[in-house]
Amino acid sequence: MGLTKTQASIWQKAKSLGSGGQAEGLSDESAAFLIATIVHDLNIADHFPEFKTTPSPFFGNDKLESLQIVGVDAKLLFGRLVENHADTDTYFACLAALHKARLKYDRILQTQPLPTLEQVGPRGLLQYGQLNGAGLAGFLFWRKWFFDIDNRAGQETGYLFEPIIAYALGGIPAPAKKSPVKRHHDSSKGRQVDCLLNTNAYEFKIRVTIAASGQGRWQEELDFPKDCKESGYTPILVCMDSTPNPKLDALVNAFKEYGGHVFIGQDAWNHLDDVAGPTMARFIDHYVKRPIEEMLSQATKYPPALSAEWSEESVTLRVGESLLHIDRYNVAPSEVEDDEMPDDVADEVAG
Repeated sequence: MGLTKTQASIWQKAKSLGSGGQAEGLSDESAAFLIATIVHDLNIADHFPEFKTTPSPFFGNDKLESLQIVGVDAKLLFGRLVENHADTDTYFACLAALHKARLKYDRILQTQPLPTLEQVGPRGLLQYGQLNGAGLAGFLFWRKWFFDIDNRAGQETGYLFEPIIAYALGGIPAPAKKSPVKRHHDSSKGRQVDCLLNTNAYEFKIRVTIAASGQGRWQEELDFPKDCKESGYTPILVCMDSTPNPKLDALVNAFKEYGGHVFIGQDAWNHLDDVAGPTMARFIDHYVKRPIEEMLSQATKYPPALSAEWSEESVTLRVGESLLHIDRYNVAPSEVEDDEMPDDVADEVAG
């Protein structure tokens, strides 16, 4: 039996370049690795004799381009996978989106240029004389470069986290321009929704911080459940971190005021598992929950020592006892401009 139209679209989406000039597609060899990983995750190796050994870990290899399996027909194996095992097409779509995002961010690290003096020079007035000229210039360069790559990380995570959770649940993300949830004070404008599932509108959060933010932005968050209800949707808040704080309490109260549901901490993970079903619950556990929880559990009160070294060919970062080596490629600044949130973000993962 051939691929369905949706499955064929998933395969093509995975193979194609995503948005932005640094986007990566999947080679047949990379796709084969992802299929082998799914086979291993779901303990169905008996149906895939082509994979004679356990694949390399998805996490734990700093050379992502090496995560490949050669000598097999990846598309044929994908067809066998989705034909015989429920929800594996969605599993593949989400894992492919995650792998492509990691490949893209590797490319960003390799190509994000060192800032120019024109960009950062005036900021030196705030600390001029506290360091010598070379030291202050170097500090400004490093600070701006870290800011740039962190800003890009925030963008790429936004393109990735909510969509893969949405698809894992069987829903879709809705960018503002295409959203059926309208703003109560201006019905001509839509609201971005992390996941639409039937008549439910989800808001996903890793955590709600107590840190101060612009009053308008915070009011936007408080207005979300009202906008959902007035647009005919039930608002649902899913927050993975249960650390109490007044802003979380205010957000919970707003959701409940407009007939919404709230899931926090372990209840949030349990809710995602229940809605996703057994196969996609395993994906959420392996590729979202465990990495986040492990990282947070190992965080220390104060960050470990940091050293950084830049050369023509590479950047080397040492954080505590960990070492990260980034190969560098010189590109024109115009090739690495920030990407805007694509209107077709809902089409990036599944067909």
